[in-house]
Amino acid sequence: LGKQTLELRDGKRTIAVFSVSTAKNGPGERNGSECTPRGRHRVCEKIGHSLPEGAVLVSREPTGEICTSETYRSCPGRDWILTRILWLDGVEPGRNHGGDVDSRSRYIYIHGAPDDVPMGVPGSHGCVRMRNADVCALFDLVDEGTLVDIVE
Repeated sequence: LGKQTLELRDGKRTIAVFSVSTAKNGPGERNGSECTPRGRHRVCEKIGHSLPEGAVLVSREPTGEICTSETYRSCPGRDWILTRILWLDGVEPGRNHGGDVDSRSRYIYIHGAPDDVPMGVPGSHGCVRMRNADVCALFDLVDEGTLVDIVE
């Protein structure tokens, strides 16, 4: 979280490093906090396999829209979820799984964001935002069940 990066690793070997944007409100696990939850998670669902870059998703379904700079500017404040979703499920009971700290029921994703959204600085509503090309690359490299550690 401090570096605003996502590191893809195979054991101790780093395969790729991506710039991301996590929660503007910082780290936290509580429902409604709009914070990025810490701890161990797993990718419980991959959504958007064949969608084009910039495809808009609402409630995990494609709308048929493609987000451009113009559509992004026309809807200030909209929390854009684009291109691909890696839905995260916490695996630590009481920390990020179950009750009011459940990452899956909070709809915490790794997902694409508009090109105009800054990376490398906190700005999301709790999710991990990535550039569309980066989330496509990551999506193709991980499987459902892949473990994700979100650390400060």
